Amino acid sequence: MTPAPATAEPLLTRDYDANPAQVHERLRKVYGPVAPVDLLGVPVWFVMGYEEVLRVLQNSGGAWSKRVDRWKAHAEGRIPADWPLLPVFQVNNSTFQDGAAHNELRRAWTSALAPYQDHGHPQGQRLEKAVVRHADDLIGVLAEGGATGWADLAAQYARPLPLMVADRMLGFTAARGEDVVMDLWRMIDAGPEAAAAFERLYAAMTELGAAKRAAPGDDLPSYLIAAKPDITLDELARELLMLPGLLDFAASLVCNVVVEVAANPDVRESLSAGAIDETVNRVALLNPPMANLTFRYALTEVKLGNYTIAPGDPVMLSVAAAHQDPRFAGAIDWHAIRTTRAHLAWGAGPHNCLGQLLATRITAIAVHRLFKRMSKVKLALPADQLPWRPSPFMRALRSLPIQYELAPEPLRSAPAEGETPGPEEAPVDEPVVERPARSPLWAFLRGLRRPR
Repeated sequence: MTPAPATAEPLLTRDYDANPAQVHERLRKVYGPVAPVDLLGVPVWFVMGYEEVLRVLQNSGGAWSKRVDRWKAHAEGRIPADWPLLPVFQVNNSTFQDGAAHNELRRAWTSALAPYQDHGHPQGQRLEKAVVRHADDLIGVLAEGGATGWADLAAQYARPLPLMVADRMLGFTAARGEDVVMDLWRMIDAGPEAAAAFERLYAAMTELGAAKRAAPGDDLPSYLIAAKPDITLDELARELLMLPGLLDFAASLVCNVVVEVAANPDVRESLSAGAIDETVNRVALLNPPMANLTFRYALTEVKLGNYTIAPGDPVMLSVAAAHQDPRFAGAIDWHAIRTTRAHLAWGAGPHNCLGQLLATRITAIAVHRLFKRMSKVKLALPADQLPWRPSPFMRALRSLPIQYELAPEPLRSAPAEGETPGPEEAPVDEPVVERPARSPLWAFLRGLRRPR
């Protein structure tokens, strides 16, 4: 059975933007763990059951492909050229590949990310210290307006911080990196500028790849080239587009963790180093930033839920809905100190996220520094009234308005007894990146400060 536009109900509605959990529950009652939906005019299968999502992700029988050329409607020219999500699927990097080519690129990524994800590696240590410094710089901009005030933590902290990490890892200048990440948001959000944003992103990454091939450095593009010397500039540019996406995930996770901590005094009280990691894991379970994954396509007829999926049909796996599946959620002890790691926020199977440690560490440091530097973080809106970005894939806050009060302790304070905050809060053993007051990024951030 294939969903037809006449019978498949639209997924991306105001109800979905406001409360996707309620939409998941209603769809589950009507259709079971798999539902036919309309995604901006294109019929897809929406998979909400935990077991069904995990089975497709693991793909042990080889029944599913991520290659866009396996999408029957696309191959037959039935997807409109101006469909807002089309640029996402045309990236054609390892996210959308299978088999040997996919495995080879993942091995290169594993090698390139290893220095950043190893606490004992000098690159990993430098990165952690740089994240601390960037976090303190952003909080410092808020502090310029006084010890108390109002802020949008999404725009003034959570989003710029991963941007700075992307600048460092990719080797972009701050202004160029800002353009890259903003264009990635435009592409992910599937707005009217998505196609033009993809073209600019591809050009920027191609230019960067050519520069690093000519003059390798101590950065991610150079590591990828070293791990796969035969990688073409086209392949390299498309692969590099994955890093800002990972860091956009981290920005959303930072916001979601801040909401959890600010809305729950018990969580705030327990923020030791270990508790931060546990809180990040709990939030990834409760409110995964990557709510829905890009399509998989059936290679043969596949029974899934109450339906038979035809060859070439697309399925969109909903991680958020899978976590709410009573068969999964009902088995979790929500009062346990340590929550399950069996959630799907980082994927599973051959396409699981290789940058999990990096994104988790950035998030943990960002949360630690924020609540160490601020003695008060109060949500300016009730948690259930916070505004969310409309997106078919991400569940990310459009803004996170807070009322804050800075702690009186100095910037480089010593950890409290028994506290292990993570990266050593010492000067970074590398040249400090110049951050002039006229920088577009810093001018933008200072422009966001609200008058006292």
